[in-house]
Amino acid sequence: MARHGGRGWYGKVLGAALGVTLLAAGASVWTAQAGAVGSSPKATTSAKPAAVKPVDVTIAHASDKGAHGVNITIDDGPDPRWTPQVLDVLRQYGVKATFCMVGTQAQAHPDLVKQVVAAGHRLCDHSVSHDTTMDKKSEAYQSQQILDAERMITEASGGVRPLYYRAPGGAFTPYSRKLAASRGMRPLGWNVDSKDFELPGTAAIIATVEHELPNGPTILFHDAGGDRAETVAALRQLLPQLRGQGYVFGFPVR
Repeated sequence: MARHGGRGWYGKVLGAALGVTLLAAGASVWTAQAGAVGSSPKATTSAKPAAVKPVDVTIAHASDKGAHGVNITIDDGPDPRWTPQVLDVLRQYGVKATFCMVGTQAQAHPDLVKQVVAAGHRLCDHSVSHDTTMDKKSEAYQSQQILDAERMITEASGGVRPLYYRAPGGAFTPYSRKLAASRGMRPLGWNVDSKDFELPGTAAIIATVEHELPNGPTILFHDAGGDRAETVAALRQLLPQLRGQGYVFGFPVR
């Protein structure tokens, strides 16, 4: 999501994340692969990472559906009020999306993470605590934020790993991109910021998407961090509208 401040929700998330971090101190941040989550490695710094296939370290923007593809990406959840509504709209129009989840939110709502996966959507690591200043922090801190969130999301999903990593506020670093890619998570950017977090009104969200879509296919929305009624309403109008204009919905390239 875009950088911005003054959102009290993230203060609560950060507080929860700090508690998680303290509990996890000294423990391994590596997670088991799908199908082996029940046999987590021992909490030791010598634990080896699960074998994963590295992916490209460059930040992905393109769609796997090519020139007429559109990628719907949903940030900051899951949220017990808004994520089910977003899922309902996506289901209504047969659209698959990429959900960029905050680790503490995934840990708090594993049922929603499983619903996202069961519906055929993809998961994305959006860090433990949504710290938009991660690019100013140490490599050790970046590693904790990325790898702990990967573990939280994988465990919450029942063993399905995130396929992407989106830095909060786009705060990527060469180190964070390389680390995520080594864990099979393609760094994920966006081309279109719907600005829905500013609560500008449904019509304004739709107008922003229409105006910025020529910039590229990956569109940023949110299902947490505040009232998302405008986002749900905008998706309800945009999804059939985009399809009617000849766009097809896909996933970011890997």
